[in-house]
Amino acid sequence: MSLKRTVVIGTSCSGKTTFALKLAQLLRVQHIELDSLNWLPDWKSRTNEEFRTIVEKAVSADEWVTDGNYSKTRDIVWSRATAFVWLNYSFPVVLSRAFSRTIRRIFDSEVLFSGNRETFRMSFLSRDSILLWVLKTYHRRQREYPRLLSEFQSRDVEIQVFRTPAEAEKFLSQVEKENRVTLQ
Repeated sequence: MSLKRTVVIGTSCSGKTTFALKLAQLLRVQHIELDSLNWLPDWKSRTNEEFRTIVEKAVSADEWVTDGNYSKTRDIVWSRATAFVWLNYSFPVVLSRAFSRTIRRIFDSEVLFSGNRETFRMSFLSRDSILLWVLKTYHRRQREYPRLLSEFQSRDVEIQVFRTPAEAEKFLSQVEKENRVTLQ
């Protein structure tokens, strides 16, 4: 299995960044968080051109793990991938994670990308709510990812699909064991 350049996908709040960061640490490779490359202060997105340029430079490295669902850079990132991990969790799991993460970030006043923070108003009373975004995109991702990933099945690309957090954790444990053996 070649995890040399791994793309971690899944609906918003599925745990992509947490999983990708752990995997990158285990593999001792760079972690590329697409959200941190996209967001500017005051929750402004970079222009498509600027974002694509930054992402192209980031994934030009030989080894990395990246996470994110940005269709505007998918061609750049996915064309370099040697592996995909899809965190394909149930809607109740994702919604529960979205809600608990949002509440934690609000009460902890957690600083996110470019100094941005989630607020109660933004999270619960706005059209830009992450919770609303999860509701809008969950089923779309369930439909589009099998089709998109099928295009890579004929190539020499590893595709892992995890339906539960326990499956994902088991995979990370296996990667950890394999790397311990390799490093000794």
